[in-house]
Amino acid sequence: MTIEEIKNMVEGKDYDFLRTNEHLKGKIVFLTLGGSYSYGTNVETSDVDIRGCALNSSSDLLGLSNFEQVVNNETDTTVYSFNKLVNLLLNCNPNTIEMLGCKPEHYLYCTEVGFSMIANRKMFLSRRAVNSFGGYATQQLRRLENALARDKMEQARKEEHILKSMQNAMKSFGERYTEFENGSIQLFTDKSTREELDTEVFANIHLDKYPIREFNGIVHDLTNIVSAYGKLNHRNQKKDDNHLNKHAMHLIRLYLMCIDILENEDIVTYREKDHDTLMGIRAGKYQRKDGTYREEFFEIVDQLEKRLAHAKENTSLPDHPDMKKVEEFVMAVNRRAIDV
Repeated sequence: MTIEEIKNMVEGKDYDFLRTNEHLKGKIVFLTLGGSYSYGTNVETSDVDIRGCALNSSSDLLGLSNFEQVVNNETDTTVYSFNKLVNLLLNCNPNTIEMLGCKPEHYLYCTEVGFSMIANRKMFLSRRAVNSFGGYATQQLRRLENALARDKMEQARKEEHILKSMQNAMKSFGERYTEFENGSIQLFTDKSTREELDTEVFANIHLDKYPIREFNGIVHDLTNIVSAYGKLNHRNQKKDDNHLNKHAMHLIRLYLMCIDILENEDIVTYREKDHDTLMGIRAGKYQRKDGTYREEFFEIVDQLEKRLAHAKENTSLPDHPDMKKVEEFVMAVNRRAIDV
């Protein structure tokens, strides 16, 4: 579909909720394309995803009502409240930060507040992107490898990915569990004593007077990752290959977007320069006939991981966004919302 066709579609009856919903009517500050259309990786059968932001009402801000988002599954549309979106942006959440880096023509509707959010998008950027984008990328890699026949994958490589998933999960433990010193829990792979394994993940743990219930939660989170990798999926190859290749494509796209954020301090959602590479992956360029992926694909992943690590060490982005600046922006917008 062309942009004009999409705009006409959004004006149609199926999208009337954008104009009649109590949380959205007269409050939307911008609507933009999401998903494959926003990345430039859409094909003829691609769905049209719409993403947007709407101001909180005075009752949300001063009273007891609570609006976070409106989701319409029939039209693949999600509109976040302004306050909810800002909180997600502060953590560099990939699904929302990309909304501020779309091509200008992909914004189907935009008010002064919307343009201001887009123009000031850099105030939401920080080193948090490493964990957020890295976490989503790891999820894509887990989905990719978890869906493949495990007996066709080298066990040691699988164990390394389990380790990376665990290490990434640990980066968020500080937000959920009592803080412990860096290095108190060290994870690594080594030769296994189990007959069915060549290598496995081990842990060196040194914690003093740590709450046992919280420690149990940590162990539960880590063992869940092992369990997720251990579940074999019965694959219908023709049906699943398209999904697998989409996971593979998004894995690479997430790495590229994160590197852009760290190196160039900007959000580039539409991947024009990477179009051929991404579409090649989506078309199955790196997939074997048996459904597994050739080593060249994982070499690309390894190279991007190294680029990401280098970008992390050399970026001039702060560890956290400037909360004072963000709060001033949020208060200015919400004052206007209350006055309306």
